[in-house]
Amino acid sequence: MKLTVAGYWGGYPEKGSATSCYVVESGSETFLLDCGSGALAALPYITELTNINSMVISHRHHDHVADIGSFVYSRLVALALKKTSSQLQLYAPAEEEEFFRSFEKKQTCNIYTYEQPDTVQIGDTEITFLPTGHPVPCYAMRLIENNTKIVYTADAVFDEGLIPFCKDADLLIAECSFYGDQDAKEYGHMNSREAAEIAERAGVKELWLTHLPHFGEHTDLLKEAAEIFSGTIQLAHRELSWENY
Repeated sequence: MKLTVAGYWGGYPEKGSATSCYVVESGSETFLLDCGSGALAALPYITELTNINSMVISHRHHDHVADIGSFVYSRLVALALKKTSSQLQLYAPAEEEEFFRSFEKKQTCNIYTYEQPDTVQIGDTEITFLPTGHPVPCYAMRLIENNTKIVYTADAVFDEGLIPFCKDADLLIAECSFYGDQDAKEYGHMNSREAAEIAERAGVKELWLTHLPHFGEHTDLLKEAAEIFSGTIQLAHRELSWENY
């Protein structure tokens, strides 16, 4: 399994970048975790759009779904030009089915819903879900392939339930919308120290801080997290990759 960052900002993208979007390569399949603003411009640096046949969406906020519609259009064109024969498969929270049905397009994009304790299988990867306490229905995702485990928190508040969900993960991609001395829970998010506490208590091997804020010095996020988490920490950026074959 290989995971590569396409977008990592919270809220909106800075110049030449994107909000939440991650590319997963598993066996012969390539799929996305979220498809935020700017994703379609960032993805070609990582893979061809026609290589991506599925996406798993955590929740309906714009910085996680903004480019889904454009992706569906790109697939419509690719099918018409016979650049691919694969329709797009989109997995989204069952509570928001009506919203996500708006992206469904006959013979182009198919919509499937999930909820806890459902399992989604894409390629060689099994995906399970955990509600995160965000203001709208939102799910963290745990990806398991053979003995490899990656957890993506999506948008989440600090919650004890995340610790067993992340237990012994090889990689934790944790949202980090605020600095350590700021109250993130009020806004349905986590700060650097909360992300690090989950990583440390869950015994994960590597922590990536993502969903980054548009203020302050991001290096301070690393310093704050390192006060708590003893493993490897990185700030998410485009084309940052993790691989275990």
